[in-house]
Amino acid sequence: MNGIQKTLFSLSDIQYRDFQSKLIPNIIKERIIGVRTPILRDLAKQIKRSAEAEEFLSALPHFYFEENQLHSFIISDERDFEKCISLVDLFLPCIDNWATCDQLSPKCFRKQQEKLFPYILKWLESGHTYAVRFAIVCLMRYFLDDHFDTKQAELVAGIESDEYYIKMAVAWYFATALAKQYDSVLPFIAEKRLDAWTHNKAIQKARESFRISFEQKEVLKKLKR
Repeated sequence: MNGIQKTLFSLSDIQYRDFQSKLIPNIIKERIIGVRTPILRDLAKQIKRSAEAEEFLSALPHFYFEENQLHSFIISDERDFEKCISLVDLFLPCIDNWATCDQLSPKCFRKQQEKLFPYILKWLESGHTYAVRFAIVCLMRYFLDDHFDTKQAELVAGIESDEYYIKMAVAWYFATALAKQYDSVLPFIAEKRLDAWTHNKAIQKARESFRISFEQKEVLKKLKR
């Protein structure tokens, strides 16, 4: 057991581990230590500049869920775009659950849309469930405001997959896009550009949003399939 694993086990909460395992059904309980997210974030900040962290980031794949979470948090704090991309590319093939995928949220991506977009295209074409999900979430996080283009929505609508966590990401993207770019994105729903399950899930999530008006929700309700 290495030093980081020993630290993680010293922070374990067994009741929380049991709760966490129910949220990530594809990860066996033996791979979950039970460390709460705020504690993992604090640990990432403490060790991110250390030699131990450098070694940890290259020691892939990890066995424990919390190791992957910690890995995501360390990468997310990396300020250098090129280094961050390199770390993300190494890590994405090792991600095996939605929680780690969604925690990977690099701060340096926020103002680097032009540089980031070609990598998003690569991840979308990777065929790896969580790389594709990560790409969709990146489009949702970084491209639905000033950098929005309907071509991005076209990309997401064109994804063909039976993977639950990809379909959920597509629904999440369109629900968020409806909140931020309603007029531009509504035709994707009105024209039934998504499969029925994803279509209805996007409408459900949009209608649960406080950012969408009552009138818009009524329109969406009528478009349910």
